[in-house]
Amino acid sequence: MHSDAAAVNFQLNSHLSTLANIHKIYHTLNRLNLTEDVGQDDHQTGSLRSCSSSDCFSKVMPPRKKRRPAAGDDLSAKKSRHDGMYRKYDSTRIKAEEEVFSSKRCLEWFYEYAGTDDIVGPEGMEKFCEDIGVEPENVVMLVLAWKLDAQNMGYFTLQEWLKGMTSLQCDTTEKLRNSLDYLRSLLNEPTNFKLIYRYAFDFAREKDQRSLDINTAKCMLGLLLGKAWSLFPVFHQFLEQSKYKVINKDQWCNVLEFSRTINLDLSNYDEDGAWPVLLDEFVEWYKGKQMT
Repeated sequence: MHSDAAAVNFQLNSHLSTLANIHKIYHTLNRLNLTEDVGQDDHQTGSLRSCSSSDCFSKVMPPRKKRRPAAGDDLSAKKSRHDGMYRKYDSTRIKAEEEVFSSKRCLEWFYEYAGTDDIVGPEGMEKFCEDIGVEPENVVMLVLAWKLDAQNMGYFTLQEWLKGMTSLQCDTTEKLRNSLDYLRSLLNEPTNFKLIYRYAFDFAREKDQRSLDINTAKCMLGLLLGKAWSLFPVFHQFLEQSKYKVINKDQWCNVLEFSRTINLDLSNYDEDGAWPVLLDEFVEWYKGKQMT
């Protein structure tokens, strides 16, 4: 019996000693801030959470590192990320380069229509108009010719093309298509319109002639004033029945001034003013037409 009691006491003392050691370890770790924070309830009650030796051991050990991928996997992942970043960078770079004007690209674009020549002729011009979606007789083509300072109707030289397209910052069909509304808007500004109107006379006339033949004049006037001047249909009718075969530059410029300053009923027209005879005759013809 005595030996049994002694054995029990020994086991109990060992167990208590173990608990005491565990308690010391916990407090030591707590002072070193190596244990988890005590919960709010534990602070309030002053109690300590139980902690086994294995728990305490895990608190002081660094976390287990994840398995590093195999060298092949790592290289594959890096390559995939690199390829994705490169594709994104490359597409951004290409897009940026496309947006920046390129003389080389503009030159290549010119030869799509010029062929082996240094001039775009009627056939190339027809294809050019088709590509940008504009009829050759559309007024925007006149505005474009003005921007290129083209000298002959139906032709664009290499020098005219490069100078004009550079000023427009257009080196592709798409960019020019996107600029058509801008070109049309130039007609709405009075100063630009006047410059384009004056340019049209020299652009359309035969270069060995000082005047514009009457049929070409009627077409160009219709293009420029047909929608802007309410009296144009009547003026066109007057030209149809008149004896005039050509129109000179002075007459041409005065028609624009007349359309801008004279009332539709002609009430403010001064017959003694410095108007050309052409317009005096038009006013007289139109008043006679109204009376009849």
